[in-house]
Amino acid sequence: MAAAEQLIQMEYSEIMQKSYIDYAMSVIVSRALPDVRDGLKPVQRRTLYDMYELGIRYNQPYRKSARIVGDTMGKYHPHGDSSIYDALVVMAQDFKKGMKLVDGHGNFGSIEGDGAAAMRYTEARLERITQEVFLGDLDKDVVDFVPNFDETEKEPSVLPVRIPNLLVNGAEGIAVGMATSIPTHNLGEVVDGVIAYMKNPDMSTKDMLGIIPGPDFPTGGIVTNKDDLISVYSTGTGKIKLRGKVEIEPVKGGRTDVVITEIPYTMIGAGIGKFMADVYDLSEKKLTNDIADISNQSSKDGIRIVIELKKGADVENFCNLLYKKTRLEDTFGVNMLAVCNGKPETMGILPIIKHHVDFRYELATRKYTNLLAKEEEKREIQEGLIRACDVIDLIIEILRGSKDTKMAKDCLVNGITDNIKFKSAKSKKDAAKLRFTERQATAILEMRLYRLIGLEIEALMKEHDKTMANIALYKKILEKKSEMTKVIIKDLNEIKKLYERPRRTKIENVSEAVFEEKPIEEQDVAVLLDRFGYARVIDIPTFDRNKETAEDECKRIVMCKNTDKLVVFSSAGMLHMIKVLDLPMGKFRDKGLPIDNVSGFDSSKEEALYIEALSNLIGRQVFFGTRKGMIKSVTGDEFDVARKSAQATKLSDGDELICAGVLENTDTIVLHSDKGYFLRIGLEDIPVLHKGAAGNRGMKLSKDELMKEIYILHQGDDIKAKSGSTSVALSRLHIGKRDGRGTKR
Repeated sequence: MAAAEQLIQMEYSEIMQKSYIDYAMSVIVSRALPDVRDGLKPVQRRTLYDMYELGIRYNQPYRKSARIVGDTMGKYHPHGDSSIYDALVVMAQDFKKGMKLVDGHGNFGSIEGDGAAAMRYTEARLERITQEVFLGDLDKDVVDFVPNFDETEKEPSVLPVRIPNLLVNGAEGIAVGMATSIPTHNLGEVVDGVIAYMKNPDMSTKDMLGIIPGPDFPTGGIVTNKDDLISVYSTGTGKIKLRGKVEIEPVKGGRTDVVITEIPYTMIGAGIGKFMADVYDLSEKKLTNDIADISNQSSKDGIRIVIELKKGADVENFCNLLYKKTRLEDTFGVNMLAVCNGKPETMGILPIIKHHVDFRYELATRKYTNLLAKEEEKREIQEGLIRACDVIDLIIEILRGSKDTKMAKDCLVNGITDNIKFKSAKSKKDAAKLRFTERQATAILEMRLYRLIGLEIEALMKEHDKTMANIALYKKILEKKSEMTKVIIKDLNEIKKLYERPRRTKIENVSEAVFEEKPIEEQDVAVLLDRFGYARVIDIPTFDRNKETAEDECKRIVMCKNTDKLVVFSSAGMLHMIKVLDLPMGKFRDKGLPIDNVSGFDSSKEEALYIEALSNLIGRQVFFGTRKGMIKSVTGDEFDVARKSAQATKLSDGDELICAGVLENTDTIVLHSDKGYFLRIGLEDIPVLHKGAAGNRGMKLSKDELMKEIYILHQGDDIKAKSGSTSVALSRLHIGKRDGRGTKR
């Protein structure tokens, strides 16, 4: 009989909470964050281990990246090939890592943001440091191996990395609700820091920064806030301010070139292109007139971005402008978050080094425990062979008299002589006294006769002496922590000697860049807006020469100062501010720039109803009329706001603004409904309200009746409106009262 079904009732919220927490922890621990011990994320660890298993050594031929990715995905990391290849690419990029872990052959991308070639075109192999420092002790059983995802293979839970890779290569990763951002550091300095900590575990963060002064980025550059680093490295969080390296090169004709030879680490990728675009914009927005040309002359030899300045340019002020307005000076946000004992933890530099040192002691303990066991095994066998050489005639007699291997082995181990034929009773008596161990007996039975040569016996004795010396050494290392410390320090110094390289990033205290902006020469201009929403600025003489053409072709012409702001009122009841200086100034036939690009206006969702200079609105009344017949006027001073976009008038659901404009003292308003009703009212009937108000009803409307048009009628205007087949002259309508029904025409 089948077992009865059990129904378990749970709150839906509890199930969702538990499931989300499980998912979040899986992403945090198994995907996004590095382990504090080896400084690697799981995908990096698995990729390197797979290359080690495939035998792709630094001194062996390269192998296809696709082979590495496929093997890693099939055996250890079943999360898609792109994540594995991306990890492989980053480990092969010397401009992202303090020390490359993979030797890439082919196109592995560039510092300027070019992507790597497809995995089928590139090849890779392990770097020497990866093979020797990261994977060298894997065969000594120093780390635990765990089942892979389908339990068909074993993989290391952590790699036996002998340097604090978390500091040397840094880390970046986004998990669920948290992210890590650890800068790269200089290998030699980090090794010195670890050695200093091992000698004095009570040292302070300030003491450590005397050895590891701060980050060492592969792109070089300058850290400008040295005094802030104590806080950053104590807490594990903070900001590091970076600058690119600028060199000043005089050229012929008394001009000067500003040459960027090192960039901030944060500019890796598309940042260089963005920087050049930002420099170009400085000239377009008239923030500087000193730029003659800009070119990117970077090559495999390094970064070289050349900005040619005009004769007489203030070079120092221009460099300060670059620091203030471009990413040549940038901020690197530090959050030293890593997985520690299975949990995410934010750590300062000392806890990171402490965890590494503890890990090194653990590795060394397991390593020398295993080596000692192997040496003890060798000693046992060697002592058996040496003893066997002394009684070799008896052993040969036992072997010749035995019927099988078991009989001979029983005699060697336990002294059992039954059924063995001896030449004499003395031999049998001597054989009964033999007490070799199982391992010694096996070695004796497998021993070849050439080992009986005198020189071979002498070599065996020397080998035994060496084994005994190793046993004494390993016991000494395991019994005394001070001896183990010496061994680890010696190993660290050897690693430093082999792989150390000079520091690339300078660490200084630099005062904040001060840019003295030259005052803009104020002038009268005309802003032209065409029917496609493109705006451009021309000077008044150019406008005067093309006035008729401009009035025919342009939707709106605004006369103002070049230092003024434009206010755009849209059908969505919004106002959008545009600096006139943000619009391109040029020739009459220049195309201009969409107002969407320089404001919060979105032409796909709203229509520009009215554009006016802010200075022309101050002290005047601005009228608003909506599709549902709500009207009001607002004092123009209310539109002098700091934000790029703000509410100009409140709209009810389904309503839209259909009329906006400045009112003159003699103006009247005409409301025209879609059912043919007209109502003309004077200024005294228009309510003056704030911009946040919805307005008052202008005309009584029947059910489903809406405003077709609302007109601002200036004195002398001769505007006619169509109502069915009738043409209505608006200036001849009688002036009525607000909220009336009006007359039908």
